[in-house]
Amino acid sequence: MFKETVEKQSPRKAYGNALIEIGKQNPNIVVLDADLACSTQTQMFNKEFPQRFFDIGISEQDMMTTAAGLSLTGKTVFASTFAMFASARCLDQVRNSICYQNLDVKIVATHGGITVGEDGASHQALEDVAFMRSLPNMTVIVPADYTEVKQAVKHAANNYGPMYIRIARADIQTIFDEDKYKFNPNQTVTIKEGKDLAIITNGEELLEAMKCAELLEKDGISAKVIHAPVVKPLPADIIQKTSDTPLIVTVENHSVIGGLGSAVCEMISEHSPKKVIRIGTNDEFGQSGEQRELLEYYGLTSNKIYEKIKGIIS
Repeated sequence: MFKETVEKQSPRKAYGNALIEIGKQNPNIVVLDADLACSTQTQMFNKEFPQRFFDIGISEQDMMTTAAGLSLTGKTVFASTFAMFASARCLDQVRNSICYQNLDVKIVATHGGITVGEDGASHQALEDVAFMRSLPNMTVIVPADYTEVKQAVKHAANNYGPMYIRIARADIQTIFDEDKYKFNPNQTVTIKEGKDLAIITNGEELLEAMKCAELLEKDGISAKVIHAPVVKPLPADIIQKTSDTPLIVTVENHSVIGGLGSAVCEMISEHSPKKVIRIGTNDEFGQSGEQRELLEYYGLTSNKIYEKIKGIIS
């Protein structure tokens, strides 16, 4: 399942390549963008299928309502912009035009989380997963690497309904072997077994959680690592997979309010109550800075997660 090399690949290019592949298979696929095609990599689809690509301009709300209209004509629509604009700026249109009518619109939002970097707080979506998972009919997916982005996009194309797929800006080390890994929206992925605690994560933070588990192992602490790419609906297998661990730690490149940690707490508290510690940004805005420095500052690197868990266990 795992890739042996440590190469880094762009999750945004994974999206662009996936669009071309599904576009060749399905002539009803159309793609919309809001003047960010070079950043979101939807430009790749535009070069291949210019008649099925629409640049709506810097008018994200119009893009969402246009996507809804195209869906009503029988199209499967992919609409893309930065995560901040796709969620906060367009929440009214996504709720009332797309989700309320349960339309076949896939919102693929790039530049999610604190790792947008130097663009700062105005562009760092730390609340987008919370917004989107609160909407009826919406599926929310946060893939971890190049391989999973491609598979999640293909899954979206082949399954009806509103979906929000959140993609990171930065190149990410590829974790999953595309020939062996199969994205399954109904299951989480156990990356590593462990008995002392379970770390549940997704997106860019999966790699940090894996490295953290290695550090804990050196101290004699056995940490299970669970990857949960689908935040809504959160797979119920988390209940069984964490049944033998006394502590759960969630890690996400998102606010601790309303995201993966909240989803896990809701499920665990109802079915198998135990202590859950949420690691993410703590009810605060981001700031401008280099990506790695921001992860360090907000406690989202493997070393910082390791220190937090050690402190809890001590």
